[in-house]
Amino acid sequence: MRVGEDPASVSYVRGKAKKAAEVGLSSHVHALPEATPQAELLALVAALSADPDVDGVLVQLPLPAHLDPEPVLRAVDPAKDVDGLHPANTGALWNGHEGLRPCTPAGIMALLAHHGVSVRGQRAVVVGRSALVGRPVAGLLLNADATVTLAHRATPDLGAVTREADVLIVAAGQAHLITPDMVRPGATVVDVGINRVPTADGRGRLTGDVHPDVAQVAGALTPVPGGVGPMTVAQLLMNTVIAAERQHALMPEGPGEHVR
Repeated sequence: MRVGEDPASVSYVRGKAKKAAEVGLSSHVHALPEATPQAELLALVAALSADPDVDGVLVQLPLPAHLDPEPVLRAVDPAKDVDGLHPANTGALWNGHEGLRPCTPAGIMALLAHHGVSVRGQRAVVVGRSALVGRPVAGLLLNADATVTLAHRATPDLGAVTREADVLIVAAGQAHLITPDMVRPGATVVDVGINRVPTADGRGRLTGDVHPDVAQVAGALTPVPGGVGPMTVAQLLMNTVIAAERQHALMPEGPGEHVR
């Protein structure tokens, strides 16, 4: 569901609905007015969570300023929380238990695995501590046996920390925060940032948190746009299938991730 007409949110939701249709998933967009009261939004989330014909519920963030997102996210049934943001799912992640994982972090892990990048025994540095990306991807890396440092823009001598990384994941929300001198040669770098920077024609362009010249130093660097973004949508669709299978007993509950 989407509240208001924020252009980015409208675009994201449209894109998710299109991809769902492409893979044969039925989706319905609840587009609510900007002025929707908190109680009305909570009631809709509760109704969808209780509806046996609904397998997944997603609340598009950010919400308008007058709405508090925390109660809304908590109102989603954890079994239908395909964004993986309910406290029950985030708690399960950090304890290595079964649960739906946040889409961007899970997409990052799938991207690394697809390209044969094993994080087991590697030094991983995450720059950014948001609940959407930084914190959960740190948890997933720990569960995959990486040694993890969670840093951010206020970390003193950030470059000294990032140069230690075999795998560097950057989700800080600042264009070109990471420069070539901050990257160990041969490191795998995942750029999660999406920033619009001005151009001479006034239209602006999208760029990441990592300077493009890092490609000359890194062993691999994800592009922006077109790198992590599509993986986020793919993981959302995967979460929806997993949620449906579990709710309809089409797959057994797994043992969770092994954590030592």
